[in-house]
Amino acid sequence: MTLRAKAEPEQLVLALPHRQAQEAEDFLVSRSNAAAVDLVDGWPGWPLPAALVVGPAGAGKSHLANVWRLRSQALLVAAQRLDESAVRLFEERRTLVVEDVDRGIGSEQVLFHLLNLAREKAGSILLTSRAAPGEIEIALPDLRSRLRAIPPVMIEAPDEALIRSVLVKLFSDRQLAVEPHVIAYLALHMDRSMDAALKVVAVCDRLSLAMQRKVTRTIAAAALGAVAEPEDGSATEAGDTN
Repeated sequence: MTLRAKAEPEQLVLALPHRQAQEAEDFLVSRSNAAAVDLVDGWPGWPLPAALVVGPAGAGKSHLANVWRLRSQALLVAAQRLDESAVRLFEERRTLVVEDVDRGIGSEQVLFHLLNLAREKAGSILLTSRAAPGEIEIALPDLRSRLRAIPPVMIEAPDEALIRSVLVKLFSDRQLAVEPHVIAYLALHMDRSMDAALKVVAVCDRLSLAMQRKVTRTIAAAALGAVAEPEDGSATEAGDTN
């Protein structure tokens, strides 16, 4: 993460980069994601060689997948980019993350082969998706059947308690002390997603530094307005999180 000292009035306001935390200690647990957390904690004792985490955009699927990747030393590939090279990657480590199978699969035959290899070689594959297998268009009947046989582990949209905890954590990462009533205001009025939390905190940080003030409700309201405006590119600096 990027640490910065409090700016003096005469200092220039610089757009400092901020690394998005993606490790286990940065993943906050609530009822909305507890089942998926249990899945990651239960590895390598999974009952099946493949696991599927399903949840809406911004629920934290990519973060959780990264926690498992670090723990299992897995390699990661987007489902859209699946090709024969993924087989070699899997054979090197016997663990693999395949993200966003609902957004298209580069080679359905390769994914089917990978699932077979995981079974034959006692490997592990973690898949993520925004939709359950039955809602995904898959042309290859064998792959369609194989994916539907994997019990999906659901991540629900973050509840208010989780969003509040996430906001506190993100502000703390940026060395910002924010009053509880401001956190409550943001949690009540923002979209309940990790992506929205990242964007709102990033804009609050920038406005706070530019105005030489702590993050107040006024600044929070301005940040919410900026994030809500699609033409405002400043709200996209935090990036996307699945």
